[in-house]
Amino acid sequence: MEEIKVWLTAIDHIQVTSPFEVENAMLFFYSQVLKLTEITKPPTGDLPYLDFMAAGILAQSVLFVAIFTGGMTLIWERDLGVVHKLLASPTPRVAMVLGKSLACGVRCLSQVFVIYALALVLGVKLNLHPLAFLQVLLVVMLGAGWNGTFSLIIGCLVKTRERMTGIGQLLTMPLFFASNAIYPISMMPDWLKFLSRINPLTYEVDALRGTMLANGTSIYGFGWNCAILLLTLIGLTLICGRLYPRVAM
Repeated sequence: MEEIKVWLTAIDHIQVTSPFEVENAMLFFYSQVLKLTEITKPPTGDLPYLDFMAAGILAQSVLFVAIFTGGMTLIWERDLGVVHKLLASPTPRVAMVLGKSLACGVRCLSQVFVIYALALVLGVKLNLHPLAFLQVLLVVMLGAGWNGTFSLIIGCLVKTRERMTGIGQLLTMPLFFASNAIYPISMMPDWLKFLSRINPLTYEVDALRGTMLANGTSIYGFGWNCAILLLTLIGLTLICGRLYPRVAM
């Protein structure tokens, strides 16, 4: 496929290379969804745009890993007969769900080290204080937990790996773009601002931006962000616990 180079000089002279179809999709999103007549530099305050985006990239990595491992693992275990044996045990269904969510969180911790290494190479000013790093790990665990549990709910409802992959791809991009991962909420249209404020990924990114960056600030506060993520995890866990027996049907 022929590659077309598009220079977005308005955004810190970042050069983006994309296929023709991806370029059209980006133009449609910015012009029709965000209603932008020109691509201007996002209002990120004192943060360089690359620093601003670093937290969103970490959240995106966690989202993708958790979505495509949680539910997919559940379907594999059902096909191998493991789920039927687990359901025959007296273990509470909620405990099974929490165990898989915790496994997703541990699996996603590796993304923190990868993104930190890439960010340092690119010159992103990170907050390397041990307490801040522990806070980042906590946010990643909570984020991967609700992402993985959301994926498990999908895995409880679908029967094949192909459907799980398709639905996962269908849901990850709206979750990512309807958040503050790559642009501030202030530049969104009103309807997208509403979706962003009810999107748990927004609070995950805000918590990461306030902890992992040297000059980062949190809009909602670290405590409130963690509370939202925890409540989301609890709610999705209860729903998944009720749906879990459907896997064996």
